[in-house]
Amino acid sequence: MAHKIKNWFISQSIRHPKQVIIFSILLTVIVGSGVRWVVIDDDIMKMLPEDIPSRVLWDEVQDEFGSIDMMFITFGKRGEFAINREILAALWDVSYALEDLPEIDEVISIATLNRIDSEDGFMMVSDLQPARDLIEKEIQYIANYLERNPSIKTRVISRTGEFTNVVIRPITGVNNNILANRVISVSDKYLTDFEVHFGGQPYITGLLPELIRDDVKMLMPIGLMIMILILLANLRNISAVGMVLSVIFLSGVSMMGFMGWIVHWTGSSRFFFTMVNTSMPIILLTIANSDGVHILTKFLREMRKRKDVKESVNATMNTLMLPIFLTSLTTAAAFSILTTTPIIPMTGYGISISFGIVWAWFLSTTYLPSLIILKKWKTDSKAVTHASFLERVIHRFGRQILQHPRKVLVAGLVIVLIGVFGIFLVKVEINFITFFKPGNPIRESIEFIDKEMTGTLNLVVRTEGNMKNPQTLNDLLAIQKYMETYPEVTTTISIADVVKQMHRVVMDDDPAYEVIPDSAGKVNNLFTLYTMSGDPEDFNALVDYNYRTGVITAMMRTVSTDRIITFVRGVEEYVRENIKGNLNPETTGLLVIMRDFSILLIQSSLTSMIASIFVIFIIAWIFYKSYKWGLLSVIPLTSAIILNFGLMGLFKVHLNHVTAILSSIIIGVGVDFAIHYIAQFRNFSRNGVSKESISREVVDDVGYPILLDAGSNMAFGALIFSTFLPLQYIGGLMVFAMVSCSLGTLTILASLMELLKENLYGE
Repeated sequence: MAHKIKNWFISQSIRHPKQVIIFSILLTVIVGSGVRWVVIDDDIMKMLPEDIPSRVLWDEVQDEFGSIDMMFITFGKRGEFAINREILAALWDVSYALEDLPEIDEVISIATLNRIDSEDGFMMVSDLQPARDLIEKEIQYIANYLERNPSIKTRVISRTGEFTNVVIRPITGVNNNILANRVISVSDKYLTDFEVHFGGQPYITGLLPELIRDDVKMLMPIGLMIMILILLANLRNISAVGMVLSVIFLSGVSMMGFMGWIVHWTGSSRFFFTMVNTSMPIILLTIANSDGVHILTKFLREMRKRKDVKESVNATMNTLMLPIFLTSLTTAAAFSILTTTPIIPMTGYGISISFGIVWAWFLSTTYLPSLIILKKWKTDSKAVTHASFLERVIHRFGRQILQHPRKVLVAGLVIVLIGVFGIFLVKVEINFITFFKPGNPIRESIEFIDKEMTGTLNLVVRTEGNMKNPQTLNDLLAIQKYMETYPEVTTTISIADVVKQMHRVVMDDDPAYEVIPDSAGKVNNLFTLYTMSGDPEDFNALVDYNYRTGVITAMMRTVSTDRIITFVRGVEEYVRENIKGNLNPETTGLLVIMRDFSILLIQSSLTSMIASIFVIFIIAWIFYKSYKWGLLSVIPLTSAIILNFGLMGLFKVHLNHVTAILSSIIIGVGVDFAIHYIAQFRNFSRNGVSKESISREVVDDVGYPILLDAGSNMAFGALIFSTFLPLQYIGGLMVFAMVSCSLGTLTILASLMELLKENLYGE
């Protein structure tokens, strides 16, 4: 049955090439038209499962208290004190312009803060900055007020006193891309005369879509140029290179169109185009290239012998139809395993690229041979009659390898063992700031806010209980005091801080009374006094309407993921061991999200890697009807994975949600080489090639397309020019992976099969 299907496919391309080409292009256009619905987004919250506790609590806290993921604008002039007429006027303009934006819930700055004063024993609440244009006395009052309230000053004035800070609380669920662009637009309008820095997760994720778009536009031409040059140098035929590129282009269009259609039909954020997906076009480019390279190199070799296009196409497709199907199946399976990971975008990534791989297989086995049939080939051309440089290299290389199979095998295994050592040095780092090179404007702004202001990371502790009870308030302060023992923590705030401030104010602003009152009645009186001239909704970000639930927010500078895990664990242990009663504290915030995300990342990387190798082993076992072939098919790619992750550890390349896909890429691309080698070994052993010369014949036949495939896949090197450091690392590591997979197949696998040929021959 399978034989009949194969012959039917081949005959359609040979007998009806024009119809096959028209049908393939028409179908691709229909699928590719979905590209107009592709959505670009990179919100870290959408990467986590909705049922993970920290994500559930994050959503609950935002429903109760509003967004806890802030954006920041810090501006000023070096050498000038920030509290001056010019800066305060600009601050007034920008603050109220921002408040008018529909994406923003609250703006916190000197221009919008309240001041609490004592007047004849009463509490008076008024605006800290009463107007845009102030007289010197009013400016001095603001400066004095902030000096008396250092916890407030820390949040709005830089350490040097030269810059002021605007904290933006977005509407929950806002599109960060729209938010960031509108905030920047307002800033450009009012702050042109100042040095301006932006920060916060909404800012970074808001800018990422445009950066991703620009990155893809830049990387694809570079990748294609690298591939074209290598293919031209070896195929020596412009038409042949054009055929390969057309398969790549059509496959890429179909993959992106497929993502768009899924988003259009389901609205699923799993199929949004994120930073992870930036590598997809380059990866598909190399995979689609692989099928085309094997078909065209085999066709040109057949033409050298047969001098007839149809006979050569028929022989080529008869030989390669099964291995190309099998490589496409195993590659798609390796990427499909990503659907089992708990990291949400990985699901869409795996399914989408698997679809692209299947489409590349469809085009390579129908559209490509039809193009070859229609082309008028010159049988006396150099591309047909002369072996290429790589063919001559592989001929000499194969002879040397197969003369000393044991030595080659032992040397290969020693190199792999070095990689094993490096694996234990791999560290997880998912902080977005590490995705940008030092000197990048985004990174510089965030580092400036870390140095001068409160930082952009946060930890939130949600508590339950009577928020007017002195014991509850003192427990909040105890948690805050513990948090502040960590040097990275710049400030903490809770409703307890407000109570202390109000208590001091009503006690004639005596600092000795900046403590929690000793009774619930006194605390309740403070809130009552506040409502006489102030708005009780001023506390909405700290406590709920019934004063039964409150939050503590700790702000901190950018730190490593390891340090984040240590801090979160420390806070959770302190709360568990020292806070008694019914406070029921729970932690969330960006730090906890990052902690949980790093754990998921490690789990998903290991799971997908092991599952992918196992699935490929099973597929090869089923198709080749022997577990031996299954084991042999995974040896080169397993070695390449060990070497690559070993290099990551040795060269301190961090594991994150971008580099985590490295194992799937290596497995998906690397398995092709082993499958082609094994398929040709079995083919030759069943067609009369002697046992003594079979390994040499196999290396000569498939070694060239394997090396050319790996060489042209140096298009991965285009990722080295990416804006994002993780993608640069992937580019470098994948270049190495192509070398290690191809050479691993032609050394470790070839020498092992040479040593075991007595048991493998004829199976």
